[in-house]
Amino acid sequence: MDATDRRIVRALQRDGRMKIADLAESVGLSPTPCARRLDRLQEQGIITGYAAQVDPLKLGLPVTIFISVELDHQDRRAIDAFEAAIKRCDEVMECYLMTGSRDILLRVVAADLAAFDHFLENRLMQIPGIRNLRSNFALRTMVKRDALPLPR
Repeated sequence: MDATDRRIVRALQRDGRMKIADLAESVGLSPTPCARRLDRLQEQGIITGYAAQVDPLKLGLPVTIFISVELDHQDRRAIDAFEAAIKRCDEVMECYLMTGSRDILLRVVAADLAAFDHFLENRLMQIPGIRNLRSNFALRTMVKRDALPLPR
């Protein structure tokens, strides 16, 4: 990626709905070379897709919970089984395989405590191989970035 590619990615991270003409103007290119660069960035997998950013509060999902999961076993089979099961849980917004004292970190959204309790008892705790769970409720979001920092 050169400086122009980084300008294209920065602009699209701010507004993924930009028209090619506007994008080209904002990065100092004419539309055709800008479109070629954009195609290349998508083909290389640098730009992986476009999505609307949605306010969870306005959808009635004001509660964010971080859940640390410890598995009974940390072998490939156990991790793959957990991953397959957790992918079926729409409440799980992010799931990370971790180092340290916990094996998995989840970010979950819920409408309220009752909805979280239902998710915990009827979905998460039904996944085989979980030894221990620890939940932490987010009180408020202090920093949330959707745009990745780009190297200079």
